Amino acid sequence: MPARGMVIVGAGEAGCRAAVALREKDYEGTVTLINGERHMPYERPPLSKGSPGRAATTIITEAELAALRIDHLSSTTAAAIDRSSREVALQDGRRVPYEKLLLATGASPRSLTGVAAHDRIMTVRTLDDADRFHGRIRPGIRVAMVGAGFIGLELAAVARQQDADVIVIEAQPRILMRGVPSCIGEVLAARHSEAGVVIETGSVILGIHAGDEAATIELAGSKAVKADLVVVGIGATPNTELAHACGLACHDGIQVDLNLQTGDANIFAAGDCCSFPAALFGDRRIRIESWRSAREQGEHAAIAMLGSREPFVNVPWFWSDQYELGLQVVGLTRNDGTSIVRTMNDGAVIVFQLAPDGTMVFAGGIARGTSIARDIKIAEAMIRNRVSPDPVCLADADIKLKTLLAPKVAMS
Repeated sequence: MPARGMVIVGAGEAGCRAAVALREKDYEGTVTLINGERHMPYERPPLSKGSPGRAATTIITEAELAALRIDHLSSTTAAAIDRSSREVALQDGRRVPYEKLLLATGASPRSLTGVAAHDRIMTVRTLDDADRFHGRIRPGIRVAMVGAGFIGLELAAVARQQDADVIVIEAQPRILMRGVPSCIGEVLAARHSEAGVVIETGSVILGIHAGDEAATIELAGSKAVKADLVVVGIGATPNTELAHACGLACHDGIQVDLNLQTGDANIFAAGDCCSFPAALFGDRRIRIESWRSAREQGEHAAIAMLGSREPFVNVPWFWSDQYELGLQVVGLTRNDGTSIVRTMNDGAVIVFQLAPDGTMVFAGGIARGTSIARDIKIAEAMIRNRVSPDPVCLADADIKLKTLLAPKVAMS
């Protein structure tokens, strides 16, 4: 049996970053990275933003893994966790003993209830999914995107730029209902409409019937949409099966504490699969599907596995690219917050949200390219350091945002 060491289930951003960080922290024992896919570990954000023929962005190469003495088990699925013997049972019958175990199992796309599987209906989560999507997109193909979240809208933009006919079907009253202010959603909706994308909000799907010639989406109100390809983008569900089966607490993710530790002192979780207390937001329990959050959690999990009791403290950040527009959000919204809008001369818009006590908790902006990146970085520093900026000054685009930072607050 292999030597007992650090075992990581999942080779996405969180898992790979944790494996590398263990070596950076001078851990000398065995490090095993269990990868359920046949591909080398790759970045997921480009999958919905890229173009046909674009190569996947590799997180870490085989040579780099070898140099770091990380045992990479590809095309290998973890089947069960034996907490009493501290072993991970693999699908092929092998057993991998662990000193500490990190679950970085990610999430899986939600599917539509009652809709039968068919070649004309798909989700995009993996590299194989993205290759299939891009292989199907061509001028004139009718594409129906179900869901107007980030994934659906990014794929809609990609398809439209390839001259596909695109319709987006959303059950909510507007696009990007979750976590994005309405004025930013309106800017994106207008840009999609300008590009020729049809957006149907407030639409209830009664059923989808796919056949040899087309797929028909039946909507409430006796409406029907015909499409050659239906792409479902209605969110993702955390992969908690392994954790749940071995008795770990799970609710919208594998539940961990401020140190990313589960109820078992030898098992940790990080990335899209975990639910954690947000230290800067009153320990509000959240789950974040974000590249940067996964990376930061992976790094923190590594030091926690090595014995650190330092709590995980971060400011959630997310971005999206659609056409020439770049969107960035930082922090967490709250129902009792006060929103302040800053409109710049170049058409860029940033919405800030202050908690009832005046501290900044959220900022979201949209502009051409990355022109708001600096301001969002400053807003992140304000959130991290619990700054209470003057609302009038926040709204005034002629006042540099940096001047509203408290004295000696460092940006990092």
